[in-house]
Amino acid sequence: MAGVTAFEKRFGFPREAVHLGNWRMSPFNRWSFQNVPEMVPSAIIAPDPNAGEAPPVDAGWLLGRTVTLSQGVEGVEAFLRRSHADALCVLRDGKVIGDWSAPWVRHGAPHLVFSISKSLTAILAGVLEGQGLFDPDAPVVRYLPEAEGSAYGTATCRHVLDMTVSLDFDEAYLEPDSLFARYRQAMGWNPGGRGETLLPFLSALQPLPGEPHGRVFRYRSPNSDVLGLLVERASGERVPDLLRERLTGPLGMRGPVSITVDGAGAARTAGGVSMAPRDLARVGEMMRNGGAFDGRQIVPAAWVHDTITAGDRQAWLRSDFVTLFAEGRYRNKWYQTGTGSFCAIGIHGQWLVVNPASRTVIVKMASQPEPIDDPVDQDNIAFFDAVIAAADAR
Repeated sequence: MAGVTAFEKRFGFPREAVHLGNWRMSPFNRWSFQNVPEMVPSAIIAPDPNAGEAPPVDAGWLLGRTVTLSQGVEGVEAFLRRSHADALCVLRDGKVIGDWSAPWVRHGAPHLVFSISKSLTAILAGVLEGQGLFDPDAPVVRYLPEAEGSAYGTATCRHVLDMTVSLDFDEAYLEPDSLFARYRQAMGWNPGGRGETLLPFLSALQPLPGEPHGRVFRYRSPNSDVLGLLVERASGERVPDLLRERLTGPLGMRGPVSITVDGAGAARTAGGVSMAPRDLARVGEMMRNGGAFDGRQIVPAAWVHDTITAGDRQAWLRSDFVTLFAEGRYRNKWYQTGTGSFCAIGIHGQWLVVNPASRTVIVKMASQPEPIDDPVDQDNIAFFDAVIAAADAR
């Protein structure tokens, strides 16, 4: 077609159509979720130059199957298209048994994982805890005195880790005039703003009137940016360096990893990490093996056990997430499903699912138009169960 660039043929729109004001919107997110450093300032964690990702593994054993979801019996590929999937990777016993990528996704390309970043940051906290550098039961102000006078001034690091901080803040992704929109400006994800950066923003947040810390699981992303500041203060190292030295390097990640930073260089640990699907699957495999990977203990086994078995059930039952996992819990920024799996989840359709009994790890990355889509979430949960069953039947 005359006058149409290769980029536009691939993605369906010209590159110049994407900007800071629309980069998380459909269809532009098909490209931007794979190229975040071109949209938002980011710290880049380069892989070992001698490491390279193996070619994709055929997933024909899965793609030709049907699954029963909310809309009835549906082909796997049809569901992947309907759920705006960008990539799928399945591991069994630590080996890749299937890869799938949308036509606009290059195999091995990094992809924004959104709130799975929270779970990755919690792993760093677990490593530091094992080294005696971080105490999850300490008050936040031990490491972050700037939090005095805010909601965090009376909270512990455990409250931050388990999302039980009493915080007067709503996760209002789509409200342009909300406090959440100001938060997005402070992190550098939205245009405009007042030159505010994350630490001053976080240090001004207040508690919910009349609610003590520790009573209710409330999903509030600022908690996880606070966690990033806590691990930096506890270790004396920047988050990108911690990721490189404590996680991406030991896991032998093959692709570049990045994390967005604000105007002061603070990492956006609540949602700014990008990595390739297989690299994220390596994280899941490490968690499946009690914190060990390729014969090396990366995070303490006791921390992993705590993460996948502990958590305040009553705080979960008081939350608005109980409809996601009726038998669930939340611990150290990881979800327990109550049905044998544990997982990390990000908006717009990012999933890392670990099922220890079947020795399976599943990564699904997407560019869903809406940040939250409850019916698709439920379909994803059923889909992952079907993937596990199909892997069993191979």
